Amino acid sequence: MKDFEAYLSRIGLRETPSLQTIHLAHATSIPFENLDPVRGLPNSLDAGDLEAKMVRDGRGGYCFEQNLLLQAALEHLGVESIEPVLARVRAGGRPGPRPRTHLILKVRDKGKVWHADVGFGADGLLEPIPYGPGEIHEQFGWRYRVIDDGDEFVLQMQDGEDFVDLYGFIDEPALRVDMEVNNWYVCTSPRSPFTTALYCSYQEPGRRWIISERSGPVLLTTKTPTSKEERELSDDEVANLFGSTFHLPEIARVDGRWQLVD
Repeated sequence: MKDFEAYLSRIGLRETPSLQTIHLAHATSIPFENLDPVRGLPNSLDAGDLEAKMVRDGRGGYCFEQNLLLQAALEHLGVESIEPVLARVRAGGRPGPRPRTHLILKVRDKGKVWHADVGFGADGLLEPIPYGPGEIHEQFGWRYRVIDDGDEFVLQMQDGEDFVDLYGFIDEPALRVDMEVNNWYVCTSPRSPFTTALYCSYQEPGRRWIISERSGPVLLTTKTPTSKEERELSDDEVANLFGSTFHLPEIARVDGRWQLVD
C-alpha cells in the first residue's frame, strides 16, 4: 500500500490497528457502490488504482475492490498470510447456482484463521469471524454463522426467526487470473446486475442504508437488527443521499445514466 496513513485517515483511524479494528473501521467508512459499471466503466483491480479510487478520491467499491484494498492494508500490517477466496452469492432467492462473483479473505493472524469480508454490502460482516463452520457470532445486534453445505461453507445471517444464506464458498485460494476474469464479468457483462442498476450501501454498527434500483424505481431501505423500512426516492433525493448519508462524491442522472458531477 503506497500511503497507509492516508488509508487510516480514510477509515477514521490514527494508531496502528488490529485486524478486528481495521475491519470494523473499513466496513463502516467506505461504502459499497457500483457507480462505475453503471456508467459503463470497467473497474481495475490494480492495487494503485484501488487506493487512488477509494482512498484519495473518496469513492466506494464492490467486493473485489474493497477486499483487495483491505488485503493491501493487512499486508502492510504484517499479518501472517492472506488468501483471497471466491464465493457464490446466494442472497436474493434466485434459483440455481450463480457464478463466483464475490470475494472474501482468509486471513491468518497471530496463530488464528479469520474470515474477513468488508465487501458484501448491505448485510455483510462488520468484524472478522473465525474461519469455517462454528458458533453464532453477534455483531452489534446482527447475528451470523457459517455452516457446511456439501462442498461449500455458507455464511448465513439471522433474519427474524430464521437464518438465510448470504453466500457459499469452497475453501481454496483464488488465483489472480480467476479474480480478474470474474471481476470483468461483474463490471462489464450486460447480464451482470451491476451494469444495469445502481446499488449502494453504507453502514454504521447498528444501522444500514441501502439504495437499489434493481427492481424498478430507486428504493431506499433503512435497516436495524430489529426493523426495516423502504421508500421510493427521486433522482434529487438519491443525489443528496450520496453526498450526505453515504459520504460519496456528488452524482446526477444524465440522459438516463448515473454520472459523477465534475
